[in-house]
Amino acid sequence: MKLPRDLDGRKLVKALCRDWDYHIILQTEIPSHQRIPVPDHSPIRIGTLNNILRLVADHKGVDRENLLRSL
Repeated sequence: MKLPRDLDGRKLVKALCRDWDYHIILQTEIPSHQRIPVPDHSPIRIGTLNNILRLVADHKGVDRENLLRSL
């Protein structure tokens, strides 16, 4: 079977999460290493969203409002 030439990253992630039980992981090295799992749910539960934003804000040294403006 030939590999698809027009597959974008979002479609690949969506298929792997949906059909093969993979999870999305956000990772950064700035200012230090951090990994955050993000559930592929629609919508993300408010408590989960709050926790993800808190983790990112603490790690990056910004406030949550700055993150919310970028969404």
